[in-house]
Amino acid sequence: MSRPTHDYAAIEVPSAGVPLPIDGGPVTRPQPDQIEQLRRVSTATASAVMHRFGIRHTFIQGPLPRTPGAKIVGPAVTLAFMPQREDVFSGAAQEGAEKRGALWAVFETVENGDVLVIQAFASRYTGCVGEMLATYFKGRGGAGIVVDGCVRDWPNIQQVGVPLWTVGFTPNYASQAELFPWGLNVPVNISNVLVLPGDAIIADDDGAVVVPRQMIPLVLEHTLEHEEWEVFSRIKLAEGGALSKYYPLNDEGWAEYQEWKKQNG
Repeated sequence: MSRPTHDYAAIEVPSAGVPLPIDGGPVTRPQPDQIEQLRRVSTATASAVMHRFGIRHTFIQGPLPRTPGAKIVGPAVTLAFMPQREDVFSGAAQEGAEKRGALWAVFETVENGDVLVIQAFASRYTGCVGEMLATYFKGRGGAGIVVDGCVRDWPNIQQVGVPLWTVGFTPNYASQAELFPWGLNVPVNISNVLVLPGDAIIADDDGAVVVPRQMIPLVLEHTLEHEEWEVFSRIKLAEGGALSKYYPLNDEGWAEYQEWKKQNG
């Protein structure tokens, strides 16, 4: 008996179609006064203080600041890209299919001051956001975008004026390569850092750091004091004061700082 042969290329594979977006639901944001106070905290200080409390994975390594001098602080809204699979969604699909997915949907959830955080697995081929979506994001009051991947239309996005932290740039649209925007306001893995919707994001020229929402009061309590004594230390070091005394402050330096604080309010 001869072995049966099959023309597998001619067999029609059942398709699941374009996936519906996975929506994590409403975002619980920090109190506005907490966000306002966090504006006084640098990424370096926030990262260092959280490390002392045992929260060590907060720095989002990879996305670089693309707007020199920009600093943003705000609640995270999240977008999760996932790998495409031929029976679900393929790179051959049309760009218009993105409108039915999480990419368009997440922008409708953006509120004034929000930071869009995008999981894209450091893909160099996926343009997660382009000029038009960046324009809409700014129009809704978005503060900035941190993406573990690339954006497209970079020259035009610069004119829009949305601060960006990205891995790079690409001419491709969001579903043109190996990823597809799948979930909005769900937990995301961005550069191996967990970001939950509603966490606070601080981003500046050093990069981006996540502050867990429930830790914001504790971080504020300890970082604001740290920022204040660093001002004093900077003054003393500029005057030629002893490094061993003024950074970090030893007991004698701390006593001087307390006196300086009284005199300067």
